[in-house]
Formats: sequence, structure tokens, C-alpha cells
Amino acid sequence: MTLAVAGCGKKVPSKSEIRAVTTEIVGAAQQAAPHQAQITIRPENRGAPGTTNAPAADSLYITLPDRAQLNVLKQSLRAIAQRHNLSIEETATSEVTRFTLTRNGVRTHSIALITPLAAQLPARPADRAPELAIIVDDLGHDRTAADSLLALPFPITVSVLPNLPLSSQVAEEAYHRGEQVLLHLPMESQSEGSQGASPEAAELRVGMNASQVASAVDRMLETVPHAAGVNNHQGSRATADPALMQTLMPLLRERRLFFIDSRTTAQTVAYDAAETSGVPAASRKVFLDDTATRDAVLAQLDLAARDAMRDGSAIAIGHPHPATIAALSEGVPRLEARGIRLVFASDLVR
Repeated sequence: MTLAVAGCGKKVPSKSEIRAVTTEIVGAAQQAAPHQAQITIRPENRGAPGTTNAPAADSLYITLPDRAQLNVLKQSLRAIAQRHNLSIEETATSEVTRFTLTRNGVRTHSIALITPLAAQLPARPADRAPELAIIVDDLGHDRTAADSLLALPFPITVSVLPNLPLSSQVAEEAYHRGEQVLLHLPMESQSEGSQGASPEAAELRVGMNASQVASAVDRMLETVPHAAGVNNHQGSRATADPALMQTLMPLLRERRLFFIDSRTTAQTVAYDAAETSGVPAASRKVFLDDTATRDAVLAQLDLAARDAMRDGSAIAIGHPHPATIAALSEGVPRLEARGIRLVFASDLVR
């Protein structure tokens, strides 16, 4: 659905005008859902460094637990846009309604109204059922894939690649939806430079010192807000290097982040390094979509379920392929009917 209300102003709003509109939006959200609205504001300056009058924008992420509150706030947003001579465009999925406010084609606000996952989840049983955490990697590229993933009515741990156009938006929306967010930390692959994986623009590489690792991790975390933990992206060379892993893990401990070893190589020492450094950690048991077809993913999901039933818990990792998301939508309710409980990755670290 798309709605447009034409704005008649000729001048691009100043930063102070934009913040005034933001204040009105926050007030409208708090009025629509007293003591219930969860609001995050991420200011954005799109100008060149050193400029003082560069076009700016505010991104707002608002969680409303009730659909009736959503409709009230939508009406308020249209009124605010009209009052400030801003154009407003609305797009909606089943779980996220997005508004873009502009003047003369220049965006001033991006607003995401999000339905929390908790509103759809049944009460958690008291008994200790087999537990399965599903991590979906490589988010941050594709809006459609993120929307499809966030529409799933069960807990998913969302692992977001840093420094991508949608990294921050996907992380914010997943967090406000009630999912768990990880930093999908790029690391050096054994096959870089040959016929295998290409190096990432920013990644942890063998030979980095502690200052370099800390700086790289902090820059990545800035683009993936609300990250509760980390799992490695690629990293078959990095995770097998004791020196690099022994440098990384104390930094994660200081930032209160847990670590999930994606186990991209049998030679990994990452889990052991985390354990030695006192970082809560766990390892992946199953890759869901090495073969990205519905039937193959369903078979791997069943394998993960058997691991969970045998060991008490398991972690499976997949990617936001259409076939993977379709298989999760079909297969997870069957697992839940068998008594397997979907949990977040943090529930399985130790």
C-alpha cells in the first residue's frame, strides 16, 4: 500500500525543524500507546564532513503492542506531515509499516512501526524441552528477505553483516520486533585470493594486533545496533589462528558480547579461546542450506531437531534464501508440535 500527501513547502527543513517534527512524532507515539511504546531514534547526517547545513534525517523505530494503537499513530503521522508541509509515503508488510517523510524530494524522516513478536508467542512451558536456536546470517543486503524473515512467528536470531546499506535498519527492526541481533563478524577465509571466497572490505585478518581488532569490531558494531553477540562470517583462516582468537575474545568479554562459532573449518579454535577468556559461547551443529532447496532445508532442519532431542539443545545456521525462509515457515511448526522449543542463541551459550 502506498499513500502520498503532497507537501507545499519550498524549503528543505533545517536540522532544528527536523528535530521538532521528531519530537512531535515521539509525542504522538507516547499518546497512542501510553507507557507501552518503545522508541529508538537514529539521527542521520548525509552531508560531507565539516558541513554545517547539510541535509539531515531522523530514523525512528517504534514498537506498538496493539494494532488499534498503530491505526491511531498512523493518523497522527499524516496530520504531522500536513502541518509541516511534508510529503508522506506509506508502505506496509504484515509486521512492519514504514513511513517516509520528504520535502521537495529530500527525505527528512524514516519511521518504522513494528509489531512485537512477543504478542504472537504462546506462554513458555515450565518443563525443560529440547531447545533449538536458528541463526539466519548475511542480513543487511536485501529488504525483501529481511521482511520475510521478520514475518516468521517464532524466535529467530538475526545475524547482520556490518557496513551495508540496510545493516542498521534491519538490526533496529529485528530488535524492535523482539528478535535477537548478532553482529555477523567478517573474518579472513583460508581460500581468499584463490578460487574461494573474496575478502571483505573490512574483516578480521591474521596478524592484526589488539588495537586493530578493537577498532575494527567497534566500527562494525556501530552499524549493527543492539547486537547481543557475534558469530563469524567466513573466517576459516581467522578462527583457526590462536593468536587472533585470543586477541578477539577479551574484547568481546569487555563489550559483554557472547560468541557463536559458525564452525566454517574443522580446525577452529574460536570456541576454546572464548571459553578460556570467559566469553559465553556455543557452536553451530547444522548448516541448513548448503543446498538451498526447500526439501534439502527441511531435511537439515529435521537433523537439527534430532540433535536437539539427543543433546538437549542445538544451533542451526541458515541464510535468507527464499527456499530457506519457506522451509522454516513450513518446518518449524512441525518441530514445535513434536515438543522442540525455539529459543535465541543466547539461551544456549555457556
